[in-house]
Amino acid sequence: MKLLSRTAVNTVVGISVLYTLLPVLWLVLAAAKSGDALFGSDLLSLKGFSPLENLRDLFAMDKGSYGRWYANSLFYAVAGGALSSLISIACGYAFDKYRFKHKEKLFGLVLAAVMVPQTVLALPLYLMASGTGLVDTPWAVFVPVLFNPFGVYLGRVFSQGYVPDEVLEAARIDGAGELATYFRVALRMLGPGVVTVFLFQLTAIWNNFFLPMVMLSDQKLYPVSLGLYAWNSSATVSPEYYPVVIMGSLLAVLPLLLAFVLLQRFWRSGLTAGAVK
Repeated sequence: MKLLSRTAVNTVVGISVLYTLLPVLWLVLAAAKSGDALFGSDLLSLKGFSPLENLRDLFAMDKGSYGRWYANSLFYAVAGGALSSLISIACGYAFDKYRFKHKEKLFGLVLAAVMVPQTVLALPLYLMASGTGLVDTPWAVFVPVLFNPFGVYLGRVFSQGYVPDEVLEAARIDGAGELATYFRVALRMLGPGVVTVFLFQLTAIWNNFFLPMVMLSDQKLYPVSLGLYAWNSSATVSPEYYPVVIMGSLLAVLPLLLAFVLLQRFWRSGLTAGAVK
């Protein structure tokens, strides 16, 4: 009976792994194929490999638009994710450590905001950006991602788990002000929480599609996701876009993989702390 259960579990795990890895394998193989080989041969065959040519075509297509889109995505995701994580952790710390009027009601609104789909907020955000003259500027995409209700919730959880009240009290007794206590003591303890929120927000911003589509009409400001969508739409009448779209999709995955590889130890410790708390 125990052997049967183990076999069933291993089978389910194996199917899940195949389900996850097969699209990735397809993307890697397809990105290395020339246009003719992509449509005219077996994808798993070793014929028609031209990854360097596809890479060259990718960065040459439309006067180097892909490189510009990639830089835009790095700005939106890295800078926006970093600032968003710092803001979220600071708000979560305030909800945890300070007492103020209607604190729990306000935190309830934060939790309610977590349930609201981002697509629902796109039109109100567009109207606000239009009223302030930010439409079709980088700030129309950058500013809304700075405020993350789920990050505030995680910030409070990490503050409860990582920052003992006794340590803060000792810092205040030593003469540290509230800002000094936060930046010199609490924020250092909250490092894993900052990294965890940053990874969540980095992934969300990098994959963000609907907000840039609503806010931007200038292709020079597009992120990678929206730029590849535009190229894929053009591929129906210009098939030469297909190989570069696939190669561009493969390169678009690399920053997220790199971020998770470099920061995974903070990610794991952060999730563990939240679970224990």
